[in-house]
Amino acid sequence: MHHPSQFAQRALPVLLRLFSSLSLAVIHSIGRAGGRLLYALPGGYRRHVQRNAAQAGFNAPRFARQAAAETGAMMSELPRVWFRSDACMAQVTCEDRHVIEEALAERNGLIMLTPHLGCFELAARYMAQRIPLTIMFRPHRKAVLRGLLDAVRATSNLKAVPATSEGVRSFVRALRQGDAVGLLPDQAPKGDGVWVPFFGRPAYTMTLPGKLAKQTNAPLIIAAGERLPGGRGWRMHVKRLTGPLPDGAEAQAAWINAEMEEMVRRFPQQYLWGYNRYKVPAAAPAAPTATV
Repeated sequence: MHHPSQFAQRALPVLLRLFSSLSLAVIHSIGRAGGRLLYALPGGYRRHVQRNAAQAGFNAPRFARQAAAETGAMMSELPRVWFRSDACMAQVTCEDRHVIEEALAERNGLIMLTPHLGCFELAARYMAQRIPLTIMFRPHRKAVLRGLLDAVRATSNLKAVPATSEGVRSFVRALRQGDAVGLLPDQAPKGDGVWVPFFGRPAYTMTLPGKLAKQTNAPLIIAAGERLPGGRGWRMHVKRLTGPLPDGAEAQAAWINAEMEEMVRRFPQQYLWGYNRYKVPAAAPAAPTATV
């Protein structure tokens, strides 16, 4: 007799694959309905969305509801990105492709920073079409999802490494080979970090992107896939961080956060406002007094 967890491990990919066969418009509609429902329930999620959005200057109740709906759409589109990647790529437009090409022409590799904005899994696959990409991840706590994510993230040109010292070494090797690496820079790090502002409030921020850029001279870009209405696909936004790399980990992290804010403001409803961005990780020093 199969253990329930074994059954779930086998059934989940089948169910998600079936779901991914629906049209993108239907998938997004289901996701947005789920997001609105979750937001309507009392609890911590709604408070996080409202508080984080208000911190960034988005105070309208309608904005918070829209953001929750877009988070639902983000979750619902993942199976399609995983299992029907080619179909998704065919629905991506990008007017900034020259930014990627110019950066790659320098042959120093490329550091792609993808905030929790729009379809961030799609951004990695879009880049991996052009150049081998190594991404860093934290293994999911649930074994059922851990196995699934390992399987769907391992494509021919996309390599996933754990968020460990070995993963960092893999990043350096990839950059020195002229390849690309990808990070979620607005994820509170468990390792090295600094307290710098994010939308006017101190957020514990990773220092790795700045260190990698300094060590390898690789260009830094921010990439985000904006979800288009009506199931029309996504628009990929790509921006290079220009100017000299600031000195010091704090200045580098603050610079990257400011650039991320600018990208988020392009389509703010699609940012993951429900993420507890201002939490204090266990290994972090105490947060400085928040500024308003």
